[in-house]
Amino acid sequence: MSLPPRPAPPVPPAAAPPEHAADPATDPGRVASKRFGRPWTLQARLMTAVIGMVAFILVMIGISTSAILSQVLYVNLGAQVDEAAASIQPRTAFQSTAVQVLQSGFFDSGTLLVMNSRSGLSGAVVGDTGARALTDDDLGGIADSLQAADTSEQTVELPNLGEYRVRAFPTPGSNSVFLVGLPLSQVTGTIGAILTTVALVTAGGLLLLAVVIAIVIRLGLRPLRAVAETATRVASLRMDQGDVSITERVPAEQVDAHTEIGQVGTALNTLLDRVDASLSARQRNEEMMRRFVADASHELRTPLASIRGFSELSLRAMRQAQDDESRQRIALAVETTEQSLERIQAQSLRMTTLVEDLLLLARLDEGQELVYGSVDLTRLAVEAVGDARPAGPDHSWTIDVPDTPVELAGDASRLHQVVANLLANARTHTPAGSVVAVSVAHEGSEAVLRVHDDGPGIDPSVASQLFERFARADRSRDRKTGGTGLGLSIAKAIVDAHHGTITVRSTPGDTTFEVRLPAKPADPA
Repeated sequence: MSLPPRPAPPVPPAAAPPEHAADPATDPGRVASKRFGRPWTLQARLMTAVIGMVAFILVMIGISTSAILSQVLYVNLGAQVDEAAASIQPRTAFQSTAVQVLQSGFFDSGTLLVMNSRSGLSGAVVGDTGARALTDDDLGGIADSLQAADTSEQTVELPNLGEYRVRAFPTPGSNSVFLVGLPLSQVTGTIGAILTTVALVTAGGLLLLAVVIAIVIRLGLRPLRAVAETATRVASLRMDQGDVSITERVPAEQVDAHTEIGQVGTALNTLLDRVDASLSARQRNEEMMRRFVADASHELRTPLASIRGFSELSLRAMRQAQDDESRQRIALAVETTEQSLERIQAQSLRMTTLVEDLLLLARLDEGQELVYGSVDLTRLAVEAVGDARPAGPDHSWTIDVPDTPVELAGDASRLHQVVANLLANARTHTPAGSVVAVSVAHEGSEAVLRVHDDGPGIDPSVASQLFERFARADRSRDRKTGGTGLGLSIAKAIVDAHHGTITVRSTPGDTTFEVRLPAKPADPA
């Protein structure tokens, strides 16, 4: 009766990770893992790879050399054995023991002879003091090789003599053989000396190679360290607020566009230049925005203060009229209230104009508020001058337009606003009797509109900020000398939206605003 198979023990479920993992800085296991599993530096990897490959090549060369040399030495040793046997072979017929044979001639130290003599097996070896007989313990199992009569070279281990290279030769006048051998100590000593020399030279060469490679890699990686140090210094800068300027750069001697590592330094310097330019632009934008908010607040504060003052004046007059029911008081209150409401309406219109201008600028920045169509710049200039003449009767207005229309693709109403703003600017900032000249031309692929006046010119201190928002030539903000300071900024925004340019050239007695817009090709007719 067989028993049912025993069920396997249940595998315990894997432990769920804790809800809050231990801090790597305090977990000893992770600290040890980081300590022993830290990634190698590029220098360490390069040195390990180069030295390891060179060491492998040198070891293989040493092994190959020793193998070839040992083969050559074994061949030479075999030739020496044959030469010794040639000297011994004639003597074996006349001598009775191996000692007598070796004593009868001159043989190299260590020469071994084993032969079958009349008294049995005898062996002898040449020592420093001459030939000496060998005992049966010295010969070991060499008798078996002698009885087998194997004439091939063999390596045998003699108990008291060490390793020998032996070979059997036939004995003249008999069917027996004798063995002649030479010790392998010379071969092994020579090979050992060569291997020791190769090992020492290899170790010294690898040590010298490591020093040279370390110096070369250190010099080669110096630009990378300069890049890392520069990046570290830049990272320590505070760039979240205030005027930030990145002056840190990779040194010029570490930058070379002809090397890969030098190109990294060049790329970092280029990146830092662009980041520095972006930060400067951001700072300028922040300053412009602060100035814009201050100017907008000032522009809105004035009408709001007027509205508040006139409303309080009206309420005071109405209360006084209620306290004093005389007709004179009531009439005065009505007159005061009417004047206040008129001023409130005027200031409301002023705020409305300012808010509409700001909204227009915002929409133009977003690419809105333009309705494209075919625009005749010649007709538009003529109409704008016609509208400006009644507003400035004390100025002289001239216009110079070609006989053929100068057409372009754009928003007619917004372009008319540009010309009107330029004419209003010329009328406002020039004295009575000044000449304002408007000209339109077709130059190449562009339609050009110029507004020239012979007024006093533009102050050089504000010329660079003329097209910024709330820019004024008159710092006193007098309403008589200009509007809100948004006219030219609106004109520039409209021209930019039409992919054109607006510039100004001004000297005393000669001021010219020039607008260039992409034009349609001129009609050949």
